[in-house]
Amino acid sequence: MSKVEKAVILAAGLGTRMLPATKAVPKELFPIVDKPALQYIVEELVDSGIKHIMIIISRGKTLIEDHFDVSFELEQKLRDAGEKKKAILDEVERISNLADIVYARQKHMLGTGHALFSAREFTGNDPFVVCYGDDVIINDDYPVTKQLIDAYDKYEKGVAGVQAVTREQIQMYCTLKVDHIADNHYDLTDMIEKPKPEEIMSLYSMLGRMVLPAEIYEILDHTPLHNGEIYLTDAMKELSQTKGMIAVDFIGKRYDMGNKLGVMQAQVERALKHKEIGEDFKAYLKEFVKTL
Repeated sequence: MSKVEKAVILAAGLGTRMLPATKAVPKELFPIVDKPALQYIVEELVDSGIKHIMIIISRGKTLIEDHFDVSFELEQKLRDAGEKKKAILDEVERISNLADIVYARQKHMLGTGHALFSAREFTGNDPFVVCYGDDVIINDDYPVTKQLIDAYDKYEKGVAGVQAVTREQIQMYCTLKVDHIADNHYDLTDMIEKPKPEEIMSLYSMLGRMVLPAEIYEILDHTPLHNGEIYLTDAMKELSQTKGMIAVDFIGKRYDMGNKLGVMQAQVERALKHKEIGEDFKAYLKEFVKTL
């Protein structure tokens, strides 16, 4: 049985790249066809064996709590409609029973490391998953979180989910020093956030999924502010340089839901696979591209 049983989803960001849409609606609730982005992440965690989840939110994001809560009036209305609404009722009830979800609020926007402090008592002395709330990663057969948990159980080191990106993208993310172990597993021994061209160590970058040991909090305790924020990557850099970490070149399709292009890619690609509208949408696209 895995030691990793809890997860923390960081969903407190302001979503400034997606304004004005995020003025009232959290980016984590942007729909991908008919399901909000954050639900994909929660379902991934559940499919990976995680049943205890903390979501870190901020002011104005209580809609996230509402989505995963029971909705008595809606459910009763669907129930009263009888058999024709039963499938929808079953789905709505399923959402509120996905996992044991609790919430904490980040009162000041001081970075991802600062947000994680809110989960310290929740995770205790156990290793735990960290997900960024705007990174949706799809692998229906072998969830990415499960890929990382399996690596943690094997090596008993912190694990980062990584993929190769372009040289232009790496300068907006972070670059990693990695050495191949076997298959898609690598030793991770250093990282640089938003590197200059001459600092690029590889084109591998961390993308939205991690499994971290409880020691990360001790490192965050003395991690200095960086541009007015406490970066989780700064703490992971120290962890990688001291105890070492594992990088998993995960198998899955990632969508950045904090990015306009990423949102549209998610909409189109998932719509094509949707059981209700997939074929009709494909036919529409084939006709539409003829006009371009």
